[in-house]
Amino acid sequence: MKKLPKGAIVAIGNLPGSSDSADPDAEGGDGIFAEINITPLTDVFLVLVIIFMISALSVQVEARREKKKVDTATEKSEIEKKSGIKVNLPSGVSQEIDPSKDSLVLVIPVSGDVQVGGKAVGDADLDALFRAAFVKDKATQVVLKADKGVQHGRVVGIMERAKQAGLTRLAIGTSG
Repeated sequence: MKKLPKGAIVAIGNLPGSSDSADPDAEGGDGIFAEINITPLTDVFLVLVIIFMISALSVQVEARREKKKVDTATEKSEIEKKSGIKVNLPSGVSQEIDPSKDSLVLVIPVSGDVQVGGKAVGDADLDALFRAAFVKDKATQVVLKADKGVQHGRVVGIMERAKQAGLTRLAIGTSG
């Protein structure tokens, strides 16, 4: 008699195409034959295929989100480049502003007018700009991106003017 591997599924019955007289040792013509049931194996493979399909879709969704973030950052940097002003920001890692809130970003070059959204804004128009931002949203954040060479007094003066208009959420922009 053949030894079967441990855990093999065995079915007892007549061998196909065999007759009672062909096997003298068999009693009553019944013989033992081994048959592997592949239904559980197929079920496992189908579950694995479903898992791989779902995880592939989630990876694609995450990749699209990352691409969208990169595109947004690239778009912002393109806007800054188009303004024609080169500002060397000091480095820093602290982040205290809320990116979901409205922000008024001021770029302060060493010489020349303050830039807002790529457009030059004169000193006389800054107060009106601050008041308009305060009327629109009282929680507007003012981000000052001043060049390293800008005098401290100029930056502090702009911060004080923003406070006088009611904007109290101030931040200094730094390079990563």
